[in-house]
Amino acid sequence: MKYYPIDIAGFETELPILTLPGGVGIAFFNLHGDNELTEHCGKKLAEKLTDCEVIITAESKGLQLAHCTSRELGQRFYAVARKSKKLYMQDGIDVTIESSITTGQPQKLYLSKHDADLTKGKKVGIVDDVVSTGASLAGLEALVEKAGGIVHKKAFVLAEADAADRDDVIYLATIPLFK
Repeated sequence: MKYYPIDIAGFETELPILTLPGGVGIAFFNLHGDNELTEHCGKKLAEKLTDCEVIITAESKGLQLAHCTSRELGQRFYAVARKSKKLYMQDGIDVTIESSITTGQPQKLYLSKHDADLTKGKKVGIVDDVVSTGASLAGLEALVEKAGGIVHKKAFVLAEADAADRDDVIYLATIPLFK
């Protein structure tokens, strides 16, 4: 297996290069199970989001990142957009998003009433692991707006390929696509 070496705001690691079904290779970034990397990234993102009143993320790889980031900001709660509607979400809201680079198909994002109320009227910081095509980000933005929140900042650990050229996102490092 080949690896892509990267420095994420002072944390050096190597990401395995994996090929997606369409033939494009990605530097696969996975926070699951890596406490040290997750804590580092959460702290670094929190430094850039001090004026956000609430954090939102999409499950699943953004969960521990949002946990660390909101804890660093002194926020008790953060909002989670789920990819399936859970029993406690019957009175929540949802949006449909286009396919992302990793899902390859349209999907829905769901927000519970508690989390929708948490974001209402607040300056919201969107936090996630990687921004690439922007499909997941667009879904999170739509959820925040539907809930009555204000998308204030959009922060990611990594910006993949052309996403690094966006002027509306914050990120700690960049990764390429591999052909």
